[in-house]
Amino acid sequence: MTGALPEVVERRRIRVRGVVQGVGFRPFVHRLATRDGLGGRVWNDGDGVVVEVEGAGGSLDAFVAAIAEEAPPLARVASVVAERVAPVGERGFVVVASHGGGRSAAIPPDVATCDDCLRELFDPADRRYRYPFVNCTNCGPRLTIVTRIPYDRPNTTMAGFPLCPECRREYEDPADRRFHAEPIACPACGPHLSLPLEEAVAALAGGAIVAVKGLGGYHLACDATSEEAVTRLRERKGREEKPLAVMCADPLALAEASAEELALLRSPVRPIVLVRRRDDAPAASSVAPGTPWLGVMLPYTPLHHLLCADAGRPLVMTSGNLTDEPIAFEDDVARHRLGAIADLFLGHDRPIHRRCEDSVVRAGFPLRRSRGHVPSALLLPVPLAQPVVAAGAELKSTFCAARGAEAFLSSHLGDLTGEEAHAAFRQDLRLWLDMLGVEPAAVACDLHPDYLSTRWAWEQGLPVIEVQHHHAHAAACLAEHGETGPALAVVLDGTGFGSDGAVWGGEVLRCDLVGFERLAHLEPMPLPGGGGGRARAVAPRRGVPRARGPPGAVGALGARPPEPRRQCPSLGGGGSALRRVRRPPRRAGADLVRGTGGDRARAPGRSRSGSGLSLCRGAGRHLGVRASRLGARRPAGRPRPGRDRRGLP
Repeated sequence: MTGALPEVVERRRIRVRGVVQGVGFRPFVHRLATRDGLGGRVWNDGDGVVVEVEGAGGSLDAFVAAIAEEAPPLARVASVVAERVAPVGERGFVVVASHGGGRSAAIPPDVATCDDCLRELFDPADRRYRYPFVNCTNCGPRLTIVTRIPYDRPNTTMAGFPLCPECRREYEDPADRRFHAEPIACPACGPHLSLPLEEAVAALAGGAIVAVKGLGGYHLACDATSEEAVTRLRERKGREEKPLAVMCADPLALAEASAEELALLRSPVRPIVLVRRRDDAPAASSVAPGTPWLGVMLPYTPLHHLLCADAGRPLVMTSGNLTDEPIAFEDDVARHRLGAIADLFLGHDRPIHRRCEDSVVRAGFPLRRSRGHVPSALLLPVPLAQPVVAAGAELKSTFCAARGAEAFLSSHLGDLTGEEAHAAFRQDLRLWLDMLGVEPAAVACDLHPDYLSTRWAWEQGLPVIEVQHHHAHAAACLAEHGETGPALAVVLDGTGFGSDGAVWGGEVLRCDLVGFERLAHLEPMPLPGGGGGRARAVAPRRGVPRARGPPGAVGALGARPPEPRRQCPSLGGGGSALRRVRRPPRRAGADLVRGTGGDRARAPGRSRSGSGLSLCRGAGRHLGVRASRLGARRPAGRPRPGRDRRGLP
């Protein structure tokens, strides 16, 4: 009788790309291999995760499939590629030190404190009881502490906190929830607050303004139930009417939140959610004057949970800055810039490497895409042949770095109108390009010649691709939905510098990702103060300027069909390389087309932006430019309408 044939042992090297660092992926692979009785090893490198595993061929096939199908909840697997290599006889499976080159690994966003860590935080018997920096592989800081890739503790701002023996045991135990949790810490070996928490809580109860160091920067906090405290904060911060965000443990005490809104509030992102205020909400009217909406968020760090629990009341938790400046995140800078606002500083000694504002959502639509979302990539419908940086506009500024089919939008920076914001723009962009390993071949910017972002773009010594502001928004919406056009776009963003040298506002565009035709628009009108007057333009209640189409248009929207478009050859796959474009003087009534073919004039009403990268300028309006109102004259006898107070918290 012939015996059964012995199983043939094979070995495979598996490359996993995507968001697979900082999400517990190596511990997951270790558990998977141990479960299936496979030998081998796993490690991080600059491009993602590498696994070498050996065993029976059928078991290896199932293992490769499970990597994508059973990945941890915070992971986003983009690709799994396996190749056969020679077996080496490994029996056990181990996590080894990171090695290897590459700079394309994706870093995950910061994640709100998980339920397991919260139980420890409030358990008197736990060794991390009331420790403000508790975290595990499923939660805690990620983006804001990473200094370089791969994502390992020595490459984070936790490198200066050596693990104590107990934390080391947890870190090295495959069965522990903190197995290879890079920010792991405890009271014996981790960061500490700059003053007793009780002191900050007492100050808040007494009406003081406290600067609180969070994940991506400082907040300015005060008692949200106190009119006096909120008014004082507004006066010092220079924020007259714009709503302030409120943090509380029980959102239903403040707002009439729907099931969908509650799900957003409680999600790992923990954004600020605009919800309808209850009539009996325990919050001062000055928190959000003149609007029925409140910007509410739940605690998302252990420190926030402790503050809210000990304070026993809702807290205003607004960005640590003067109005429209970038959020302060470095300790010395925060004390200098916020010293005249805050009565007390509640800081800690874990450095923040890059700033990151809170995200804001209304009705499920992101008004500010920041903490919890960045630096997750947005997929582009047309891959780029060369990396490009988009510098953004002026108001509510962000920038974007794009490589291949991925666009990486930065966190919210504020209005790019002063040196503080411009310095933050330059600093953050350097950090992001270094993190992503992007060396741009070109820079995209707004047509407006006076934007600081436009001036920066022309100082870089790289080819510059100027994009008309409203075409950027339209193309962004196309790209966000994976479309390339053509499409009819109604763009009511506010004002933007037009390709004819005039200020545009309210357009109907026939467009794709490459170019556009302006079919109709609101009639231009003089605006007192010129460009500076747009921020104070008043929305008319009636008497909207009439629509106007280009010469030869049929009706409001009919027009000559646009000329055939062509993809920008240097960005969309093939063709000649980009070169430095000389900036010519503007000519009224013509659109100066930037591209590899040089400059040439187009007749008014027909325009072409130079790059598919216009889609990165907004990515669904995430580069958002504040919607200024058209400054039409008020009808005779009509009282001046009040300012629209619906703003971001």
